[in-house]
Amino acid sequence: MATTKRGNTPSSDRRVRRTRTALARALIELVEERDLSRISVSDVAERAEVSRTAFYDHYRNVHELAEDACTAMIDSLIQSLPAPDLDAPDLAQEVIMSLQAFFASLAQHAGLYRSLLGPEGSAPVADHIRRRSTAAIHHHVRHAFGGGDLTRYVDSSLDVPHDVPAAFTAGALLGVANDWLQRGCPRPPAEMAALTWPLFSALYPLYADPFTSGAESST
Repeated sequence: MATTKRGNTPSSDRRVRRTRTALARALIELVEERDLSRISVSDVAERAEVSRTAFYDHYRNVHELAEDACTAMIDSLIQSLPAPDLDAPDLAQEVIMSLQAFFASLAQHAGLYRSLLGPEGSAPVADHIRRRSTAAIHHHVRHAFGGGDLTRYVDSSLDVPHDVPAAFTAGALLGVANDWLQRGCPRPPAEMAALTWPLFSALYPLYADPFTSGAESST
């Protein structure tokens, strides 16, 4: 999404990363103070302590910066969530904790997510979250029911086979999360996780057969 002008040296790459990190941090702070639509390039540049020229070296506008910051946070969050362990004493509690971490991360940056997932938000960001969540659910459940490589799903979500339960679950989870964000996060993340888990777990039997019988490969 970004239009970064990169150099060819390590020092140039480090400067790019530092500037983009500063811009993202500045925007995240600002969007908690006012609506995204009311934040200007000058606002972000001033908060990040960079010039407007430096901003435009990396992004075309504030909305593009917001999309880049949001998708990066989602990738980091999903990659950090542990795969369920069937040998764990309480599998349900493990998944609930992952769901709680998901909702807590959204709440931490609620202003940014609310702006990008709302009625006037970003379709690319919503699609990114949906695809990444589908990939995570697919690979985590695949791992739980018979193993699988979990190291590639964040960057290779389009490689995931057509997994209807995973896509359904990801879409439903995104819908619940967006409704919660638009209402101002009225319930704490722990309660949201506890309410979401029974709906999520209802699909587990649908996953068991294809992953244990090899039906996934027969298309």
